[in-house]
Amino acid sequence: MDVSLIVSNILNPPILFFFLGMTAVFVKSDLEIPAPVPKLLSLYLLFAIGFKGGVELIKSGVTQEVVLTLLAAILMACFVPIYTFFILKLKLDTYDAAAIAATYGSISAVTFITASAFLSELGIQFDGYMVAALALMESPAIIVGLILVNLFTKDEKREFSWSEVIKEAFLNSSVFLLVGSLLIGFLTGEHGWQVLEPFAQGMFYGILTFFLLDMGLVAARRIKDLQKTGLFLISFAILIPILNAGIGLVIAKFIGMPQGDSLLFAVLCASASYIAVPAAMRLTVPEANPSLYVSTALAVTFPFNIIVGIPLYLYGINLFWR
Repeated sequence: MDVSLIVSNILNPPILFFFLGMTAVFVKSDLEIPAPVPKLLSLYLLFAIGFKGGVELIKSGVTQEVVLTLLAAILMACFVPIYTFFILKLKLDTYDAAAIAATYGSISAVTFITASAFLSELGIQFDGYMVAALALMESPAIIVGLILVNLFTKDEKREFSWSEVIKEAFLNSSVFLLVGSLLIGFLTGEHGWQVLEPFAQGMFYGILTFFLLDMGLVAARRIKDLQKTGLFLISFAILIPILNAGIGLVIAKFIGMPQGDSLLFAVLCASASYIAVPAAMRLTVPEANPSLYVSTALAVTFPFNIIVGIPLYLYGINLFWR
């Protein structure tokens, strides 16, 4: 593997600020981002990537390649939680296994955005319709995870409401804003982009950098929770993303995706949700332990992907496509 890819990725300002946030926790600095600010930053990033994706989608049109990519995204979002559930069941109970499996079947929008920035730095083109794949992969894993809970438990006292499940899966703030921004970008096209470009593009990297500073703070604070997970879950949180990325690359090669789109698809397959799915699991599977599915996704998989995973998956693409 070309070590320069990892070095160039680490030396990007957003990644360095992620390390700065982690360092602040380790040296016990009083650096802290006020609670409402990270939420605002995450909403901005979802808006910006969704809106730009909608504009790019109308440029490319709904082609066979687009349809195949979106179908592959939905397939992976359903397949990953199923097979990871049975791996996790070797060591965990049904509730924790289903919650973690759903977390890894869903996606991390910030990892996707970081990969997009990485591609832009390298001058590698990618298509805006990949944002539609991002939007479609958020919710299916939640549904599959809850189906697994109901199939493998016989607790008649559990209260279960499909209406709450559907609401949480498709109407939570991140999914709603991402899909809504995508549709608005698609409807307004180039004219809308000209109007919003200074806000949606000009501020993007600065906001991403500041958001990753906060993510570094949060990830470092979650590291102590890893003591509760043991070696099994720490290994799972590193090896499963690599496996999922490999499966994603095989699918991407079969469909005929270009390199930039293939990397983004691999990143979507490899990432794990630490916002939407944990919120849904807390509501619908309260028996699951949040410290397990949040700390593995946020303190292990997220840093691994943005530091090592993204360059590693690009290296795989360079070998595979050659």
